[in-house]
Amino acid sequence: MKAVIQRVTSASVAVEEEIVGQIGQGIMILLGVEKGDDENKADWLVDKICGLRIFSDADGKMNLSVQDVGGSLLVISQFTLAGNCTKGKRPSFDTAAPPDEGKRLYEYFVAAARQTGIPVATGIFQADMQVSLVNDGPVTFNLEK
Repeated sequence: MKAVIQRVTSASVAVEEEIVGQIGQGIMILLGVEKGDDENKADWLVDKICGLRIFSDADGKMNLSVQDVGGSLLVISQFTLAGNCTKGKRPSFDTAAPPDEGKRLYEYFVAAARQTGIPVATGIFQADMQVSLVNDGPVTFNLEK
């Protein structure tokens, strides 16, 4: 399971020009599910992301979590994170989870994130989405379990 996370001052996701998920300050998560991923990997990622101290404290030091600052999460499914671009010019998605399994684990991840008490907005699985964000910093991390 892979996630690209970005600290944001705002982020939104639209489908067919209608906003379906939106947050203010928080973390935007692009989540990729691969073959062999399971609930344990999702739980690890949720715990890591929610506790990651990537927000600045009063001294300007990254010392606060999304929970500490009262932020939100925007979770967007992104199977292209499983893409392999090492051979040729066309990405291979051989390691991506099949759609049914990807959706199941994406929904599990979202439910687990909501159980933390942090507000969670989402995109729509398998939809053609347009993502807008203001990356704060910029601060961006790749996480993989």
